[in-house]
Amino acid sequence: MAALSAAAGTATAQEGQRHTVDMTDELVFDPDAITVAPGDTVVWENVGTIGHSVTAYEDDIPGEAEYWASGGFDSEDAARRAYSSGDPDSGDVGGGETYEHTFEVEGTHEYFCIPHESVGMLGSVTVQPGGATEASGPEVPQVPDSARTLAIATGIALVSVIALAYFFVKYGGDYEVGDEE
Repeated sequence: MAALSAAAGTATAQEGQRHTVDMTDELVFDPDAITVAPGDTVVWENVGTIGHSVTAYEDDIPGEAEYWASGGFDSEDAARRAYSSGDPDSGDVGGGETYEHTFEVEGTHEYFCIPHESVGMLGSVTVQPGGATEASGPEVPQVPDSARTLAIATGIALVSVIALAYFFVKYGGDYEVGDEE
């Protein structure tokens, strides 16, 4: 029974949340920084048409973490040497495709896109217990659509009244046209 509960505990610990990072044709990871809990999976989704890679900086991941990169390489050097645009086996993640990695080791994992590193396509995943913390502060009230519509209608009515008043003041209500006899 102890073995069964230990196996169930392991399965539960590895079932984390999924987080998505978009890779765009603007050559950015969106968001470029994300915080997750141990056991969470990050899915990088190419939402554009330009191919990208997701490649960890070998010296900028926690020492206990295994190296990770799209294409399944075991080192940054191997990933850089193998990358070829349009070849999924080389680590290229084409338009509409995804790459995912599950993070178990706490700390900050820095990564980049091989073909777009020079233009600043960089990102980081911070792994900490509890994942991202909710921002605290006052809740901002939301204005209902009906209130917005009423405010716009009131503004239009006010402008109309002012325009009509201007017309009456300027012309004094004297509207006779033609010859006076």
